Amino acid sequence: MLLEFPVRLIALLPGLMLGLVLVGCDRQKADAPQGGGAPSEWAGPRTAASQPTGRLDRSHAGTPAPGAAFQDPEGEPATLADFRGKPLLVNLWATWCAPCIQEMPTLDALAAQDETLKVLTVSQDLDGRDKVEAFFEQGRFSKIESYLDPEMALMMELKVDTLPTTILYDAEGKEVWRMTGLADWTGERTAGLLKEAG
Repeated sequence: MLLEFPVRLIALLPGLMLGLVLVGCDRQKADAPQGGGAPSEWAGPRTAASQPTGRLDRSHAGTPAPGAAFQDPEGEPATLADFRGKPLLVNLWATWCAPCIQEMPTLDALAAQDETLKVLTVSQDLDGRDKVEAFFEQGRFSKIESYLDPEMALMMELKVDTLPTTILYDAEGKEVWRMTGLADWTGERTAGLLKEAG
């Protein structure tokens, strides 16, 4: 009888975590349609978002990347350790998250212009790979690929409660900083922040 409450609480944790994410993400319509046209048709971030509008957090600096598994573009298991050897920018996003959609073209542009940095976009969509693949086909991204975390294991291990959240790791797999919220990943300020990975 005494264990009933803790067991019920543990059973509710995934739902509570999803609720926090839904509350944390701005679900209002972005300037460009969600899953909109090619990046060349995209108007770019709103003026106010030309600099990061989210919160920069260095409190996890030096923490090793978690070992949670997610799916690579072919549906095979992958972990962040698979990408050690050069700096890694991990973006947690979802197709229903307007700020996530808005910053995706700048993540693709960053991946195209910086060969020393791996940009990894990991979808937190629960609706399956088809929805994420459709978004990538519409976006015609040239460098970023559709990684998927349908169980939100990576998100939970990282204790992320808001999308988008983007985390920079150095070549050894240690966290440098994380940013919560919309950012222009090709802007001057983010360029300076990305240099911190070494």
